Formats: sequence, structure tokens, C-alpha cells
Amino acid sequence: MSIYSSEFLQRLTDITGNNGVIEDPSRGPGPIVRPRSTEEVSEIMKVCTEHKVPVVTFGGNTGLVQGTRRNGDELGLSMERMAAIEGIDVAGRTMTVQAGAVLQRVQETAEESGFLYPLDLGGRGTATIGGNISTNAGGNRVIRYGMTRDQILALEMVLADGTIIPMQGPAIKNNTGYDLKHLAIGGEGTLGVVTRAILRMRTFPVSQACAWVAVNDFDSLTKLLSFIDRESSGTLSSFEVMWSDYYEAMTGDSTPYKPPVPHGHPLYVLIELQGGNQERDQVRFEEIMVAAYEQQLVADAAIAQSEGERMAMWDIRDDVNQLFENGFIDVKNLSFYSSDVSMPINDMEDFVKEITAEMPGKESGSHVFVFGHLGDGNLHVNPCAQGPDRPSPKELGEIIYRAVRKRGGSISAEHGIGLKRKEYLDWTRTETEIELMRRIKAVFDPDNLMNPGKIF
Repeated sequence: MSIYSSEFLQRLTDITGNNGVIEDPSRGPGPIVRPRSTEEVSEIMKVCTEHKVPVVTFGGNTGLVQGTRRNGDELGLSMERMAAIEGIDVAGRTMTVQAGAVLQRVQETAEESGFLYPLDLGGRGTATIGGNISTNAGGNRVIRYGMTRDQILALEMVLADGTIIPMQGPAIKNNTGYDLKHLAIGGEGTLGVVTRAILRMRTFPVSQACAWVAVNDFDSLTKLLSFIDRESSGTLSSFEVMWSDYYEAMTGDSTPYKPPVPHGHPLYVLIELQGGNQERDQVRFEEIMVAAYEQQLVADAAIAQSEGERMAMWDIRDDVNQLFENGFIDVKNLSFYSSDVSMPINDMEDFVKEITAEMPGKESGSHVFVFGHLGDGNLHVNPCAQGPDRPSPKELGEIIYRAVRKRGGSISAEHGIGLKRKEYLDWTRTETEIELMRRIKAVFDPDNLMNPGKIF
């Protein structure tokens, strides 16, 4: 029976009520079901299992690896009507949310109660907590707070047959056998539907000291990271690096952003510290930057003197779309590949040099735009090639992944595998590991109904 049969769709409508089943071509072909509760998700999955209908769950659709793409034979399960923030436990420093809650709203709600939900990324205004969980999202503060996995104390999930795995308690320590939530975190929706979660919050930082820094060489960059981390007594929350091509493109004449420090250096860093006293911490930060300059770890620096200046600095880091909007990347007229990789920090300089050497020269208009979260070993590498002999997008990806494999890195640091990278999964994971993943998938989802065709 087709998933588009009237009987099938009527059963979904009976479960979810008015406007519970819709079609929206902008989110892919075929019907989309919009549950309002975990119980409705459970009933939907029972019907889908009965009819052997595969399901793709999605939230804000901000992923970059085609992890929620549907081919027309899959039911879309949208979490948009399950976006509630259910409550905050002030004493326990936790927040309970439904999976469709938008990250920025979670951040703002935490702040209203004097807390910080530390996960942060450029798509914060659209990305949902469920999506963050499914990809184990990283972002800008991993160096201090860890990835999504480190922010999740408990979660609730519905399996393909409708079984509800309830949330355990919010305790940080719970060594009672296998911790099943960690299979769902980073599972890209292939094991079940995450419906609710208990999030860990931290004390909201009173102070935020921020600077853009120019660095003359990679050796100075790694020494600067160690120096800042040591001198800031554990308050370093961000160390975001841009290679010169990317920084100059983001702060060029055709963009809305002025360069905080002049062009002409090979590397630039956005550094941020979070602490407990704005006046005292700002003074200490400036002292640290002066000391770094005196030790020749820094060639130039601009320190934010207001919240407005700080936000302007972060806009340069977050607004990656400027590369497309201002013509630096025109996918119709050049080859382009977006990647998200990780490797030991000491390998990064040679890695970027190797990628650049395999590209057509700059005289052809080719670039390798590189930026990333250096403190946690994560680089976003975005080569764009022009010229008659330019590599195809697929060839660009393979250039990157060969260089990653050579250095024992990962082909995906924080965005997942989805469809885009699944043919390269075995480049950095062994056959034994992949086979074990398949066995786990078969236990949770024996009929292969949950986001089929992704990862493997």
C-alpha cells in the first residue's frame, strides 16, 4: 500500500488532528506529519511499522550533509509542533525541552533565569535541539563546554515500532549499565525519534572579553592557544581561526564588514574569554594580549571595548553566507565543496598546504577558504576551483578526505554523515566499526524504517 493512500493518511490525521498532515515541497516531496506529543509520535510509528513506511525526522533543516533529504517514498516527520520549553530546575541547573525547541530560544530562556546553555552555532535561530542531538552538534564553545553530547543529561526517544524509551533522571552521574542516550546522540535519526531532552545549563558568564588577532605563522598560533588557555585560568571559551583567504573575503570591500585588524597576515583568530567580573576580566585580558604581543605570538590585535564591538566581531565569524552573497563562491560557474573535518592540531598547517597545492592557482580565481575551531581540532575547509581543468566537486571532496585519512583524522567533525559523506565513511572508520554500527541499527530498527540510506 502506498504511503499516499487515503487510509494511511487518514490514520495519521486521526492521530495528529487538524493540519497534522501537510505537504510542503520546499521541505521535500510527499506528505509531512506533525505530531504534538511523544504519544502521537509513538502512534505514528506504529502505523508506519504496520505499513512498512520509512520515516525521515527533521527540525530546522540547517544540516549540511543531506541528512534529512527525502526521495518521495519516505514520510516526513516534522518536530515543529513539539517546540515547548517545559521547565527549568534552578537548583539542578537543568532545562527540559521538546525536540523541536529552537536553539536560540533555549539560549534566551536559560539567560532569563541567569544561566547559560553553552551550545552555540551560526544557525542558532533555526536549528532545533533535536537536530543538534541527532548530529551531536559542536559549534563555537566546544573548547570549554564540549559538544552537544556533553549538554544532554537525559533524553526520550521513540523507536520504529512505537516503543517509548523514557527519560532517566537528570543526574550527571549514572553508571547503571549501557547509557542508551549516547547512541541517539549523533545517530542522525537512524535509530529512533528523539522527542524530549533534559539539558545541562551552566552559570551565565558576567563578563565576555573578545579580540581579533593577527598571527604571523602557524607555530605562533599553537603557542598562542596554549598561552591564552594557561593565562586565562580556564575561562577561554572560543578560539576561532581563519586563514587569510577566508578572512580577506569576509572583510573585503563588497561585504558589510570592516576588518578589525588589517589584511596581509597569514592567520587570524577570534578569541573570547568568559568570566565573572567585566571590569577586572577586561583588564586581565588586555594584559594577556600585551604579554602575547611582547612574546611575538601576536602581530596585531583589536580588543572589543563594548558589547556592540564584540557582536560585530562575531558577525564576521558567523556570516558564512557572505561568501555566496558577494560572489566569492558562485556554484554555477565553479567547483565548490564544503567540508567539516578534524585532525591533530599539529597536522593542520601541512594539511592546508597539501589541499592548496592540489588546486588550480590563484591566478585562475581559485581559493581554499579555511576556518575553524582550532582548540578542538576542527576545520571547515571550503575549496572553490575555477579554470578549464578544475577538479569537480566530488574530486575536491576526495582531495580533502585523502589528506584527512593520511593524518588519522575524521571526515566529519560536527555535521554528521548523512548522504553527502556516506561513501567516504570507511576512509576514517574501520570495517569492524561500521559492521558493529550496522548491528546496532538492526537491533533498534530491524525493518530499516528510520532515516534509511543515511550514514551507511
